[in-house]
Amino acid sequence: MLCASLAGRRTSKAAGTHSTAVAGGVLTGMTARTGLRRDASGSGRYIAGGLVLPARFVLVMAAHDRKRSEIMAAKTRAELLAYLDELAVEATTIDHPPLYTVAQSQALRGTIDGGHTKNLFLKDKKGAYFLVTVEEDATVDLKTIHRVIGASGRVSFGSADALMRLLGVEPGSVTVFGLINDVDHQVKLVLDAGLMRHDFVNCHPLTNDATTQIAKDDLLRFLDAIAHPPAILNVTGQ
Repeated sequence: MLCASLAGRRTSKAAGTHSTAVAGGVLTGMTARTGLRRDASGSGRYIAGGLVLPARFVLVMAAHDRKRSEIMAAKTRAELLAYLDELAVEATTIDHPPLYTVAQSQALRGTIDGGHTKNLFLKDKKGAYFLVTVEEDATVDLKTIHRVIGASGRVSFGSADALMRLLGVEPGSVTVFGLINDVDHQVKLVLDAGLMRHDFVNCHPLTNDATTQIAKDDLLRFLDAIAHPPAILNVTGQ
């Protein structure tokens, strides 16, 4: 957590003896939005609970607070399905035990027609994010995929924090439906051409304890509605 990472470090030279050991209390005060005010002397500092805080410290806390708000605002499975209903999209959702790997999915989900997906949440060297969705048994060469998807240099997997912040899902639940939470359009979606040959596509509805089947054309309509038009590319060479 942020508080722990800052523990034992001083906020700035101007803060003098004020250690960030008080960060927990300050963060609590900020998130509750009580007791924080700008110093009237024009120093650029803030005052909270009798403590004088440098502006840099307050900005770090505010960023943390905003991140919490973004995460808390992520759509739920119920909200996603309700949105699909608003779009008059026919979708069938089947509950099953949580699935974390393709092998588990194949063993436990039962017989569900259509293309089943594997999703790669990637980041390039310039910090751009990509969601690459392919068939579950497809092979993706991470050493060369950047040339296909238009990334800047080789890609690596995005962090769990970035995944939650941008798509509102946890590792193991990555899904094209997570783009409903990417309101700032920071993630580029790439759909593999091989996957889009199926009439129906199966994806997790933001959690990995269910599978939602949606017609290919309806998936594209959903993506258009949330302003996330995909790039349909031959990612796997199939």
